[in-house]
Amino acid sequence: MSDKNMAGTRRRIIATAAAAALAAGGLLVGGATGASAAAAKSGGTLYMVTHNGQFAHADPQRNYTGQDIAFFNTYVYRNLVVYKPAAGPSGSGLVADLATNTGVPSNNAKTWKFTLRPGVKWEDGSAITCADVKYGVSRTYATDVITDGPAYALSMLNIPNNKDGSSQYAGPYKKTGQALFDKAVTCSKDNRTITFNLGHSVADFNYAASYPAFGPVKASKDTGDKYDLKPMASGPYKIAKYTINGEMDLVRNPNWSKATDIVRPAYPDNVTVRFGLDSNVIDQIMLTDSIPNTVNLDGLQPVNNQKFFAEAQYSARRMNVNDPYVRYYGLNSSPGHLDCLLVRKAFFFAWDTQALIDLSGGSQFYGAIGDNPIKPVLGLDYAPTTGNTHDSNFKAAGNPTYAKSLLDQAKTVCPATYAKVTGDVGLSIDLPNNATQQKASVLMKAALSQAGFNVKFNFIPGGQYYPTVQDITKQGDASRAGWGADWANASTVIPPLYLKDGGFDLSGNWLDPVYAGFAAKVTAALAMTDRPKQAAEWKSLAQFAMDQYWISVPIFTKQQLDWGSKVGGVAFWDPQGTFLFPALYVK
Repeated sequence: MSDKNMAGTRRRIIATAAAAALAAGGLLVGGATGASAAAAKSGGTLYMVTHNGQFAHADPQRNYTGQDIAFFNTYVYRNLVVYKPAAGPSGSGLVADLATNTGVPSNNAKTWKFTLRPGVKWEDGSAITCADVKYGVSRTYATDVITDGPAYALSMLNIPNNKDGSSQYAGPYKKTGQALFDKAVTCSKDNRTITFNLGHSVADFNYAASYPAFGPVKASKDTGDKYDLKPMASGPYKIAKYTINGEMDLVRNPNWSKATDIVRPAYPDNVTVRFGLDSNVIDQIMLTDSIPNTVNLDGLQPVNNQKFFAEAQYSARRMNVNDPYVRYYGLNSSPGHLDCLLVRKAFFFAWDTQALIDLSGGSQFYGAIGDNPIKPVLGLDYAPTTGNTHDSNFKAAGNPTYAKSLLDQAKTVCPATYAKVTGDVGLSIDLPNNATQQKASVLMKAALSQAGFNVKFNFIPGGQYYPTVQDITKQGDASRAGWGADWANASTVIPPLYLKDGGFDLSGNWLDPVYAGFAAKVTAALAMTDRPKQAAEWKSLAQFAMDQYWISVPIFTKQQLDWGSKVGGVAFWDPQGTFLFPALYVK
């Protein structure tokens, strides 16, 4: 799951994150108390503000950003199963949603069945059926149209691949291999029970099914890539208006029935998201409480964030937590980019990590230097790596002398790449276009230039950032990113980050000569049912990825939330690392 905040505006973290979470201003992570929950009421308009010009994706099969998943799963979508709408560790448990239970496995967890609740309807009043869920899942396979979403269906369902690794099923638009999909996903005669036939045992498949990518889409309403602009509602609200750089207005869905929904209280009458606001304007709204029924989706800029958390007057409107994410830069190792290990390594050691941490609020608000794409809260799957940030040459403030020595070696070993990053073409870094990253770019350029890089920046508008950098034809040499486990298994970290079509590979590593052997080991690990043995593989593969310097210095991060004085029910939702949206109401 990518982290929206990494894009300046993508994953899931385990229950133990809450136990480690810290609070600022005396506000304990875990959020709404029994008293505040009892005070919750219906009515009013809940506003949300963001610098981003749009959601990365509103299409359920393309939505892969933690905060956006939590938002749409609360207000617009319903899924087979969802995370429990609760603060603390219990919020990482699954509950039935469209389905009557959290899934029934058989055949050594190679077969999973879900039966839909009766009476659940689309916004047009028609019944949501097994066929709708099946069709929604099928869209994932149309990888030329439905881009950027999670690829779990492709890796899990029992559908063979072509020699190039692509699926023999090409999705519902081309219908190539349709019979293969129809065998892998079946519906009962009454159109209520859906059965997924997997290619290997997946004991936690129901966690994958919590993603909107496994949610329903009505075939007759599918508009392909344009579905992103107005997905059909199955939840308590429908989209009345969605204007990029304007607003998304959600109004009550008259065909949603609370009797069929045990998850969503649906307190506000309306939810309005305001896009494209200047970060300074957002900060002033929150500092002055001028629109008190407002939730800040971005967080405050560093200087104002420090002020907000230092002054007692804001103590009831703030929260500081350890979030699910690891922040890093994906180093594009594809031909014509950083396709030389020495150059990637030079980038890593030249990086002034400490300056960037300090810019974003220091260890109190930003996070600490890590060593791994797997965060320690994953417990069984985490082990400290060797090398990288544990190398004696690593310095938190950067080591330009050592980095320059690596570039000097690259001049002989890979002269074309050396010439690119030091010459007129230069090293291109993708950043979200906001005030903080504009400031960060100055620090990056200073550090990398000392080592001999010619640094250039590609500032991308918020909301368009991940769709841009996930396209290898548009991605630069290094791309700012953030990732967290989708659930308590590094199967949701290593494969998505480092496999071609894994969902979030910003390393472009599939043409690297070492990739084939690495990918084979990842595939083998995915099929393991011996959990400790699988965990050992994830540790080994994380070490290998770090040895290839496919990402820059990892940061184990924190996150701050802020809201207006008339927003009630505020709590932190561990799975997506964001507000517990179902609990929010207008006082």
